[in-house]
Amino acid sequence: MDPTIILFVGGGLALLLLVVGLVMSFVGGGSVVEERLGRYAETGGMVTTLSDEPADSEDRTSPLSDFLNKLGEGTDLFSNISSNLAQADVKLRPAEYMAARVLTMFGAAIVGFVLSGAIFAIVGAIIGFFIPPIYVSRAKKSRLKAFDNQLSDMLNLIVNGLRAGFSTLQAMEAVSHEMPSPISDEFRRVVQEMQLGITMEEALEHLLRRINSDDLDLVVTAMNVQREVGGNLAEILDVISFTIRERVRIKGEIASLTAQGRATAWVISAMPLALVGLLFAVNPDYIMQFFNPETRSCGIPMIGGAGLMVVVGFLITQKIVDIDI
Repeated sequence: MDPTIILFVGGGLALLLLVVGLVMSFVGGGSVVEERLGRYAETGGMVTTLSDEPADSEDRTSPLSDFLNKLGEGTDLFSNISSNLAQADVKLRPAEYMAARVLTMFGAAIVGFVLSGAIFAIVGAIIGFFIPPIYVSRAKKSRLKAFDNQLSDMLNLIVNGLRAGFSTLQAMEAVSHEMPSPISDEFRRVVQEMQLGITMEEALEHLLRRINSDDLDLVVTAMNVQREVGGNLAEILDVISFTIRERVRIKGEIASLTAQGRATAWVISAMPLALVGLLFAVNPDYIMQFFNPETRSCGIPMIGGAGLMVVVGFLITQKIVDIDI
């Protein structure tokens, strides 16, 4: 690459960062108190996660990140990204997450270009762009599964606390201290929201927004109904705890019975990719016939069609073994 182009690109990025820094220094930010309260109350639409780090660590963000987050604050795109990051417990802000996607895209493109040229650079860019969403999605599923597995023990702790004379708030505070993560983190946030003056119904609604669990929805509905019409909350939660334990047990049995089908889907879907990689390592000219100028009009659609069929077959197999309880 021409060194002059590199200098122009670097100078342009430096100038852009300088302009953004000057704008941030003149415009400034909103009230620090309002911003910190918004992290707990979710009033600003930006959902963040709590951590045990010092409070001043929250303010160690770059001016560029603050500027981009304020530009996108309140939009559907940033709200969805922020909600997904909170559910996955990824300590990133929406602008930082989008920057991570761009960086992984360029990084994978550079690796593909160095290894095999422009065609693989495009493929690498596409793959790199979707790596962060895949990671966030897997983190969400893993955290939700861990939360559901801890929900029964959490209900037993609340039931024992209520029978011992605790209030509902005290019982939830005991959960935030005694239970492991992630359920302790989420109920610590519920307790903090209630201590800030938010009603229990709103705090539990925020919890349900962060944790999209059918079992948790059942628990929250039972607690809200009990607060409106009365009744023995300890007995209600005890019955729900037994129901959740049975559901978790049945889900485990179904996962064991469908493990072979899920593994088969992964193996069959990975075989074409492994075969292409092996052939490319042994005989690169054979694979590059798909991308030659004389044959690319036929080769690229063939590869696209084969990839589409592999993806469709994988999704269909996953749908077959996904049994809802």
